Amino acid sequence: MIFDTRPLRTIRSFVRRESRMTASQKHALKELWPRYGVGLGARPLDFDAIFGRQAPVILEIGFGNGDALRASAMANPQNNYLGIEVHRPGIGTLLRNLEASGIANVRVMHADAMEVLKTTIPDDSLTAVRLFFPDPWPKKRHHKRRLVQPEFAELVRRKLKLGGYFHLATDWEEYAVHMRTVLSQTPGFVEVTGQERFASLSHGRSPTKFELRGRQLGHGVQDLVFERLSGQGF
Repeated sequence: MIFDTRPLRTIRSFVRRESRMTASQKHALKELWPRYGVGLGARPLDFDAIFGRQAPVILEIGFGNGDALRASAMANPQNNYLGIEVHRPGIGTLLRNLEASGIANVRVMHADAMEVLKTTIPDDSLTAVRLFFPDPWPKKRHHKRRLVQPEFAELVRRKLKLGGYFHLATDWEEYAVHMRTVLSQTPGFVEVTGQERFASLSHGRSPTKFELRGRQLGHGVQDLVFERLSGQGF
């Protein structure tokens, strides 16, 4: 079993607040990681080899307990899904549920998404990138910790194929404004939120644990979709 043990970058978009792992989560990590897990290496991944087939690859960053990722994989068996998460209990839960559901089109990485994008994902290789309910870091002094920053947006754009899309969701209005500002200023991205394609993408998104929690608190949820339309920015 290989997890990411390398030093993390100075400013991180997450905090490792791992809760205690259940016996079933520990068992899943030990027994199922060889089947579903992907190690963080210095070379770009060969998706065809990892999934054992050629198919569109969708990257989900920060999948939590993996319920939304698993639902998408079940509903869209024609796609391959790569999920990134830093919290091992959530990974254990997803691995257990993947096996129970007989799902074969999901692979998992335990790593920092920025490091994965910089070192492991080939350019022009992804059909979509999904980022649902990342930590909004609401306090102003913590805004620098937000994952959606110009460097991150440019990395995502480079990894997407032409016509690929970046789908984001948040229940924090101010963070939605920040996301839209950053992505709108990234060359090669154009917003398609509100258009026909957006409607089909957002309608098919399964709710996440964080979304349900936000709705219970009365937060409005915003989905944003940006499409890669050009090669500008290289």
